[in-house]
Amino acid sequence: MVIVFHIPGPLQSFTGGQSSVEVEASGATVRDALRALWTAFPGIRDRIATEQEVIREHVNVFVGNENIRYSGGLATPIADRAEISIVPSISGGQVSC
Repeated sequence: MVIVFHIPGPLQSFTGGQSSVEVEASGATVRDALRALWTAFPGIRDRIATEQEVIREHVNVFVGNENIRYSGGLATPIADRAEISIVPSISGGQVSC
């Protein structure tokens, strides 16, 4: 099954500058797809998940428009040609009055 990952700017250095990559995944869950991404682009793994394969707090992963935190986590099922977006949380800034 082919999965399309949308990669945010800060992580594109790990995908050769690509904002979108396709990987072949052998399973049908987000966990399987992420493992395929990490095999293809090993440097990106530690920016997304811990050594125990827990998605880092400051990273959101979406299948389509659904955040996996609310749809089954890494066990969220995916279909062929699923689009997965990796979205780092943004914090800080300044409030203008």
